[in-house]
Amino acid sequence: MLKATEPNSPEKLNRIVEGTHLEGTINSDSNIRVDGSVKGTVNIKGRLVVGPNGRIDGDVVCENGDVEGVINGIIVVNGLLSLKSTARLECDITTKKLAIEPGAVFSGKCVMGGGVIKDIKQSINDIDQSRQRAGNLKTQEG
Repeated sequence: MLKATEPNSPEKLNRIVEGTHLEGTINSDSNIRVDGSVKGTVNIKGRLVVGPNGRIDGDVVCENGDVEGVINGIIVVNGLLSLKSTARLECDITTKKLAIEPGAVFSGKCVMGGGVIKDIKQSINDIDQSRQRAGNLKTQEG
């Protein structure tokens, strides 16, 4: 049972409400719910919930995630990523487990299973390397 003093307990929930627009990097040891919009990098050591009106344009690293809204970028999830029926993702996904409800839309590539993400900084480095490879491929094709 989680205690209120633990960083990932439900009582330690950060919220970005509808009508709020953030730009930059978000780092949190607790859970976060996004019903507004975020442009930038989101590093969460807890659960990320993107509500039906929520939107993230950027890279995401989290322990677990429930997505009802929109994510454009790269998402790395250590545990379970759940895409609800209203989810719209245009991104590359790396996750241990993936659940997709009928109606969810996902465009990108997905790597599933494997070991636990040991370090968020390493995950960000992997994201940067993935983007560099994608940029090199576009340069070679063009």
